[in-house]
Parts: sequence; C-alpha cells; structure tokens
Amino acid sequence: MKLPIVGIIFLLFHLSVSAQEMTYKPAATSGGATILNRIDVQQDSRIDTLLNNHIEMNKKKGGTDGFRLEIFFSSGTSARQEAMKVRTDFLRIFPDVPAYMSFQSPNFKIRIGDCRTKSEALRLKEKIKKNYPNAFIVPDLIQFPKLYTADSN
Repeated sequence: MKLPIVGIIFLLFHLSVSAQEMTYKPAATSGGATILNRIDVQQDSRIDTLLNNHIEMNKKKGGTDGFRLEIFFSSGTSARQEAMKVRTDFLRIFPDVPAYMSFQSPNFKIRIGDCRTKSEALRLKEKIKKNYPNAFIVPDLIQFPKLYTADSN
C-alpha cells in the first residue's frame, strides 16, 4: 500500500518540477524580449514608447532628482572667493567626490556628491563629517551616475 502512494507522490513531484522547465514564446505582436535565453518577457509595445519618452525628458532636464551635501554657503562681499577656496580645499581632500559651486541670489553655495538616494548621501556625510561637520543633505538635480554593466571593467 505504501509503495503506490510513494510512487504517486514522486510522479506528482516530477510533474511539478518539469512544469518549471517550460519556456513560453512571446506572441509575434507582443514585442517580448528574451533575457539570458531563459525567460521570455511579454510586454505591450507602448511600454517601450513610454520608456523612450521618459529617457528623452530626462535628457532635456540635464540630470535626475537626487541628493547632495551642502558644505558651504555665504552671501558676504568675499563669498565668491571663500566658496572657491572651500571647493579647492574639498577637492584636495576628496578628489573622487564631485564638488559644484552655484550662485542663488544672494548666496554662493558649494554642494558635493551625486547621490541617487538619501542613504547614499548619509554614507557620504559620514565620510566627510570629520572635515565638514556642518554639512547637510539637500535635494538637488544631480548628474546621471555612471552605470556599470557586466561587459565593462
């Protein structure tokens, strides 16, 4: 009695496992894309159109929404020279972090980093807090980050 039950359970398990190995071919009109020759993604062709529109809008914007750290702002008569000195000093200490000087009347500001998330900005703040303890996180338009693929070294 136990042998047929074990056989049926084994057969059902085998069918369940082999069902996972099936691949589905996209319909000719679906615009599906194959990933790693194992998974077929079926999607409406309008999704590609929306994605391309989003990319074009971001190109016109000149960046993407993100965060930076503001390490200096001043509106004094020598604010520009002070800002340039702070930027130069910062780049000498942290050459791998970009620094940007901007003027928003009446202040000259030095903002650093191109952080996509607030957690990235918090890590950067921890990195620089010894030299710039009064730095604070601000939302800003950031440069597009460099994206690395499996092909790049």
